Amino acid sequence: MGYQHILLVTDLLSDADAVALKAKRILAGSPEAKLSVLHIVEDDMVRFGFELVPASSLSGDVDGEHWQEAREKLAQFLARNELHAVNSEVTSAISNSKGIVNYCRDHQVDLLIIGRHERHGIAAWLAKATADSILPNIPCDSLVVKLDQPFAE
Repeated sequence: MGYQHILLVTDLLSDADAVALKAKRILAGSPEAKLSVLHIVEDDMVRFGFELVPASSLSGDVDGEHWQEAREKLAQFLARNELHAVNSEVTSAISNSKGIVNYCRDHQVDLLIIGRHERHGIAAWLAKATADSILPNIPCDSLVVKLDQPFAE
């Protein structure tokens, strides 16, 4: 029995197509699987009393220009890679890793596919790659696709 629900997480950068290609290969071997595609927009947090609240929930700006652009890029990504997702969404989260882990738990994902950029220089010291931070917490199998171009900030 193959995978039932595959989640492809994309940052929509130029090398995201390499991750999509790997997902298509996995899907070819699991024809019964459904595909979801997720792009997370990191949300700014606002202190509201003693709580931190996502800024998008206060402003209601999920239909703003930034969100529309992300949705359009995701639609282009799906079309360009001929991916037929039962669910594709742009969502916000406090961090990419929290958003991905929560999505996997909430939607019974049994395979996560994500790309990983190699980090060099100060970027390697300042921030862990999203793939590195989710692996200990993810409740399913994962395929981490190594991307050729290093990520440097």
